[in-house]
Amino acid sequence: MSPAKRPFLDKTHPETYKALAGVTRHVRRAERAAGLSRALTELVNVRVSQLNGCPACLSVHVPAARRAGVSELKLDLLPSWQDAEIYTEEERIALELAEALTIGRSTTGTISGPELVDVQNRALRTLDEEKFTALEWAIITINAFNRVSIASGHPPHEANYS
Repeated sequence: MSPAKRPFLDKTHPETYKALAGVTRHVRRAERAAGLSRALTELVNVRVSQLNGCPACLSVHVPAARRAGVSELKLDLLPSWQDAEIYTEEERIALELAEALTIGRSTTGTISGPELVDVQNRALRTLDEEKFTALEWAIITINAFNRVSIASGHPPHEANYS
């Protein structure tokens, strides 16, 4: 089936999509209440969308990251963040957690149950429990939106680049 012929999940089941959007609203509230910066969550949204190969979500979250104050350099180097010393400790652990929850990989290799717990424990040494859990919810929800957009064949949002 060509991408043009794939049904948009958000259009064929709008109530389900609205429920997912509602989860995102709750996650955003949790992020704010926990004191997570918009820049950090957008940086994570971009990285997860890169890992999943979601052009529609990248076209939304790269401009959003810029608006939130993420530098062009950090966005440009994001695919190789492990080797770039420009990221803060909080950004590095957030990106490692995002990769672990998205593709089951950390900076030390493939992740299984104990390795994921290790990444989570290291994250909890950098982030308090409220920030940590809000960040995990943010990672979970961007992964869900990536999969909806990929399954639907959503095109990039070119209006974000006008």
